[in-house]
Amino acid sequence: MPFLAYVSIFLIIPTVVVVVGAFAGDGGGVTFANVKALGDGYILDAFGRSILLSAVSALVGAILGALLAYALATAKPQGVLRRVVTSAAGVLAQFGGVTLAFAFLATIGLSGFVTVWLQDHINVDLYANGVWLFELPGLILVYTYFQVPLMVIVFLPALDGIRPQWREAAESLGGTTWQYWTRVAGPLLAPAFLGSTLLLFANSFSAYATAAALVSQGSPIVPLQIRSALTSEVVLGQQNVGKAMALGMVIVVAVVMGLYTLLERRTAKWLG
Repeated sequence: MPFLAYVSIFLIIPTVVVVVGAFAGDGGGVTFANVKALGDGYILDAFGRSILLSAVSALVGAILGALLAYALATAKPQGVLRRVVTSAAGVLAQFGGVTLAFAFLATIGLSGFVTVWLQDHINVDLYANGVWLFELPGLILVYTYFQVPLMVIVFLPALDGIRPQWREAAESLGGTTWQYWTRVAGPLLAPAFLGSTLLLFANSFSAYATAAALVSQGSPIVPLQIRSALTSEVVLGQQNVGKAMALGMVIVVAVVMGLYTLLERRTAKWLG
């Protein structure tokens, strides 16, 4: 019952409000104008940038996180290295929002200590071609920061499920390392890797606070477009359009998480 109450307050009720608001007219009644507005150019561009941001940060985070997880899987199970890294991954995976944005601003911002040090000592200007930190490339870099530790957390159990006896059996039959990874471990880990990548995509697609803290002008991604629709003092009457955009995000995340669930079931079946 406590869990049901928690899910109802923070998931079910907000989703119902979004769905109802997406089809509600300004004067009451049902309308499809808000949903049709999703076809406007600026909204489609925002969805395209959000999908690109989520896909790139998820793919980069998945690859780097998988390599780090493999290094941990080959370490001692109760060793200090594994315990320290997994604990740090658990913390850094939740390190986002304004705090993360400030950390990057203080480090590689226009007046960040790394930026200033590079200019003073090596004569390297990180922003010679523009202030990319506040644009899509900067968001990709910042999002990757919390995608890598999240990948470590969700992919490490799959690596732990690979039994050493399988590699020994492959080697005893004359198989090479390449054959083992392409014909045994690779196919077994593929559903887990793809599922984890989809989870990273959903995590990035729904992130808001970090982008809101970094991008002070403009609305390059959907969450910032929703903020603009709900709070804009220039264009009034866009609240329900914002809810329609939120409904679009809910649909995208629901599809992604549905695929993630299917892949996780296959992973559990193969590695269980």
